Amino acid sequence: MGALSLRLPESIHRHIRDIAKAEGVSINQLISSAITEKISALMTEDYLKKRADRANIEDMEAILNKVADRKPLEGDEL
Repeated sequence: MGALSLRLPESIHRHIRDIAKAEGVSINQLISSAITEKISALMTEDYLKKRADRANIEDMEAILNKVADRKPLEGDEL
């Protein structure tokens, strides 16, 4: 496991400390989890962009044209 020395403004450190305490985890666990979530989001975005680049618009339109034309369910109008 690697170690990282990080300098943060006191206000951010205070927020991290408060959140970690409220979540019942250590500051290290909170930061590790936050970074993991960010990496996952970035990797997912990259994955979806690559998939979109391979998409065939004509195939997509053919699939969407098979969807029944009906009114939205109540509550889904907006």
